[in-house]
Amino acid sequence: MSTRRQVVGRWGEEIAAEYLAANGYTVLARNVHGAHGEIDIVASKDGLLVFVEVKTRSSHTFAYPEDSVTRRKQAYLLNAAEEYLQAHPESGESWQFDVIAVEGRPGGNAQIEHFQNVIE
Repeated sequence: MSTRRQVVGRWGEEIAAEYLAANGYTVLARNVHGAHGEIDIVASKDGLLVFVEVKTRSSHTFAYPEDSVTRRKQAYLLNAAEEYLQAHPESGESWQFDVIAVEGRPGGNAQIEHFQNVIE
């Protein structure tokens, strides 16, 4: 049985994947699990590999979705990306991390904010 939080999270990831495709990205993989964490979406555009963390909230009453990408979360993402790159050496050398913040509820309208190259 899925919790409300899981339903909202899956909906947000679907919205983010659709957004990326509509904006010229090719979604290569979703929910990539590794020993060091999970990458929500791996995409590419113009020869650039993009690791995407999707954060979804029904509202920003307590915090904006992007606020939950802490330094600690960034470290997990870097480790997961390194693992992905080692397993997929054909991916190339150019890559970045993006965060897509989705606000809304399943069945309703979504507000999307795309933050590019958030980890340096």
